Amino acid sequence: MTTPEPVLRADDPCLATPFAREMVRQMRALDCYGVLDGARDETVLDPLILTKARRRELPLVADPDEEVVARIEAFYNALAVMIERDCGAVATSLVHLSHEGFGRALVTVGQLVVVDRTLRDAHRFGFRELDAMEREASRALESARRLIETHPAAAGL
Repeated sequence: MTTPEPVLRADDPCLATPFAREMVRQMRALDCYGVLDGARDETVLDPLILTKARRRELPLVADPDEEVVARIEAFYNALAVMIERDCGAVATSLVHLSHEGFGRALVTVGQLVVVDRTLRDAHRFGFRELDAMEREASRALESARRLIETHPAAAGL
């Protein structure tokens, strides 16, 4: 696969949202080799954007590499941090993937599972645009808030 042209621009308004800021923090935190040191925020998040052209370049079946797994972990870690900020209780994420790219992502608060996603074709993890990532995160955060409000004892509140 060739190096894709960047699709995110520095003036994209979604880069300033709290979730995108947290995603940048998580992506940098999981960068153990320092590849992203000094990189601009749009460069850090750009691999998460899978346009139609980028998706066409990906094989239908493949094993996820370390970078893809790190992006998936960063997404669910960012969700956990945002949930923790909202409810004040510790939120923990867990991503379990087989070498073939199938698995599950969970976010728990206390004994309560607030996010539960089945992962398939993990090598194709991404979003059409940054706004789509923001919408997905907002839906998950709203659902988690409702679950925590409905079951505060299980959430440890």
